[in-house]
Amino acid sequence: MPRNVYSEINFHITWHTKDNSPVLVDVVENRLHHYLKHRALETQGVIVHEINGMPDHVHMVVSAPPTVKPSEWIGELKGASSHHINHEICNRKVLAWQDGYGIVSFGTKDLKWVVNWVRNQKIHHAKGETHERLERIDNPDNE
Repeated sequence: MPRNVYSEINFHITWHTKDNSPVLVDVVENRLHHYLKHRALETQGVIVHEINGMPDHVHMVVSAPPTVKPSEWIGELKGASSHHINHEICNRKVLAWQDGYGIVSFGTKDLKWVVNWVRNQKIHHAKGETHERLERIDNPDNE
C-alpha cells in the first residue's frame, strides 16, 4: 500500500460457535482471545482494539487498512483459530464455528463506545442488554 493513503476503517465483528455450543470458557476462551489478537496483528496495518465475547460467540473491534478484504480475513481468522485451539491447546475437536459472521463499520468517534461495549459483554448479557446490530450474524431480509 502506498505511504500516502489515509484511512479510518473500523469494524465490529462477531461470529458464533457451531450450534451455539458454550465452549468458549476458561482456558479455551483465554487462549482463543490471545490467539485471535496475535493472528490479527500479523496483518500489516491492523489495530486490535478489543476482543471479548460469551461462551458461544466472539466480538472483535479492529481498525483495518483498505487492503484488507474482510470476508477473506475473517474466514482466515476463524479457520486458523479453531485449528489452533483444537490441535495446539486441547488435542481434540472442541471448537468449530458456524458459517457466517456479522460485521458493522463505524466512525472513529464511536470507537470508545464500541470498545467499551465489547469489553463489558458479560455484564451486558447478564443484564439482558444487547445491541442487536452488534450481535447479528444474519440478514433479517433473508429470512
